Amino acid sequence: MQGEEEKTINGLLNEAKEYLDNRIEYLRLVALEKVSRLFADLVTQVAFIISGILAFLFGSVTLAFFLSDILGSYTRGFGCVSLIYLFIAFIVFLTKDKYIEKSIVNTIIRKYLKKHSEEAENEKGL
Repeated sequence: MQGEEEKTINGLLNEAKEYLDNRIEYLRLVALEKVSRLFADLVTQVAFIISGILAFLFGSVTLAFFLSDILGSYTRGFGCVSLIYLFIAFIVFLTKDKYIEKSIVNTIIRKYLKKHSEEAENEKGL
């Protein structure tokens, strides 16, 4: 009788250990998937930002040379572009608290919640 109880207890302990091992492996794989998605998102966002910055930079130089050609002086052309950027910076400074920061925060939250809901739907589908 006591031998059967030991076999049953040992069997339960082995099953519990196997369950915990499987659960740890599952959590490790879920974490790996989330980190992989985060890294992929980060890489694509950085590539997008770098491309945008380069396009903006080359567009600015092109505008400066164009204005230099129209105004007859490199100094005037590049000066006009600098004044345009100072004007934009001033507008951003005045509106950052009321409009810009709120829209950025809302966009980030919306993107996170969208990804989170997609992950939840994918987990339900499994």
